[in-house]
Amino acid sequence: MPRHGSFRGSCSFLGMSGYDLWMTTLKRSENRDRIRDDARFDVVVIGGGATGLGSGVDAAARGYRTLVLEAGDFASGTSSKSTKLIHGGVRYLAQGNLRLVREALHERAILLGNAPHLVHRRSFLVPAYRFYDRTYYGLGLAAYDLLSGSGAFARSQRLSADEALARIPRLSKRGLRGGVLYEDGQFDDARFAVALARTLVALGGTALNYARVEAIEKREGRVCGVSAQDLETGEILKVQAAAVVNAAGVQVDAVRRLDDAAAAQLLTPSQGAHLVFDTGYLGGETAVLVPRTDDGRVLFAIPWLGRLVVGTTDTPVDRVSPDPRPFEEEVDFLIEHLARYLDPAPGREQVLSSFAGLRPLVSGRPGAGTSVLSREHAVVVDRSGLVTITGGKWTSYRRMAADAIDKAAQVGGLSARASRTAELKLDGWALSRNGDLANAFGAYAGAVDEVCRERREWGEPIAPGFANRLGEAAWSARHEGARTVEDVLARRMRLLFLDARAAAGAAAAVAGVLRSELGRDEEWERAQVLEFQKLAASRLP
Repeated sequence: MPRHGSFRGSCSFLGMSGYDLWMTTLKRSENRDRIRDDARFDVVVIGGGATGLGSGVDAAARGYRTLVLEAGDFASGTSSKSTKLIHGGVRYLAQGNLRLVREALHERAILLGNAPHLVHRRSFLVPAYRFYDRTYYGLGLAAYDLLSGSGAFARSQRLSADEALARIPRLSKRGLRGGVLYEDGQFDDARFAVALARTLVALGGTALNYARVEAIEKREGRVCGVSAQDLETGEILKVQAAAVVNAAGVQVDAVRRLDDAAAAQLLTPSQGAHLVFDTGYLGGETAVLVPRTDDGRVLFAIPWLGRLVVGTTDTPVDRVSPDPRPFEEEVDFLIEHLARYLDPAPGREQVLSSFAGLRPLVSGRPGAGTSVLSREHAVVVDRSGLVTITGGKWTSYRRMAADAIDKAAQVGGLSARASRTAELKLDGWALSRNGDLANAFGAYAGAVDEVCRERREWGEPIAPGFANRLGEAAWSARHEGARTVEDVLARRMRLLFLDARAAAGAAAAVAGVLRSELGRDEEWERAQVLEFQKLAASRLP
């Protein structure tokens, strides 16, 4: 298989027989030039989030010439704003959707094996405050264990009140009767997306961010390619393709209307909001799951990268926003529910950051609330041959991608080849030390250290209390496709999600590094700082 933008390294894709990988460079200029050199592809994927990048990796692993185009940064939409879980879905178990839960638990085990530097195990406690809760939840989670069918995750167990408090010291003691402990998966969603983009390039594919698809090209009524605008240069890139896959997340309906202005709406979007606090409000490393909130969802309070992430809500929205923010009522909802289970509980003034994502839920029956819509995915083929993949969740991205490429190959007349991603180790694959989620660079950790030693100041922490170093901004620009301060602080380092004030304080230093690495001028640098500081301020209630 071909290699692009590589230099000496020591990592390999296990499961891809005979294929040894040098360190991959996800460099935007190289990917753009590849399109200019030969704008003919077997598969073009629109959308650089979980499903789009997953589809690109699946297609490239089969040997198809593949291109992924993303209008913003990779995972800049919902795919970086999840609850950070790789899980079967306890609430789908309560709904009786055993097939969906079993499928997701199967994928959970695959992702843990294929990206152990990004996916790890996390213990969860379901607190019991009624006399029958331990039995009821215990039976449900025993079924969860049974459906998982794998020994990769620990089995659930019932705990006494004292045992529950030993796990979570800040759990409210009033009426506490114990709880049920179980294990699930946790990950860094945006870092996972970067790993997918780099894996795609390593497999010979092409991935270009900040390239917005403006038109679906057709020949005799059939899709034959796309036209995209390079948002950095204004250049129009015309690309031919045997098959075009629409994997644009909550924007799939907008893309379908590029093909057919009268296309019916596929999605019923729903917003999920999250608040971030200091992890001390939990008092331990075990997460809390509240099985049923006032709106019928589950509530999570999860330690993640040294902070406490609380979510999520389920709020129907009328329009798709490129950068959704938590509504005031969502903030109130989360804080109110958290106060029922933690003592003391944090309030608005303790929020370090907040974020919201839009779920691309496949439309259900008219009038159905979004909380009861299925998270199952759908593959739709329009009369023109445009293939749309939508719905689902991060945990099922690999299965969704396989289904989408199966259909794309059929529609595009490509040679039939089976998906190869079940055993494909993602770029940077490395066994993490003691499940250290922060070691997101995996096999590249040593190379990142070398970059951070290039300048004295690059070895310094990006912000007080955080392990990220300034040199990682240079690494992100050189090897991970980062183009802006937001790309670095929101999706490569995650600082915007962890502490908006700290991120705002780091903006100037990061902008200085990017100016040098990307060849920008002083005006660009100033504009980047101001733009990011405005964004960071919007993340605080």
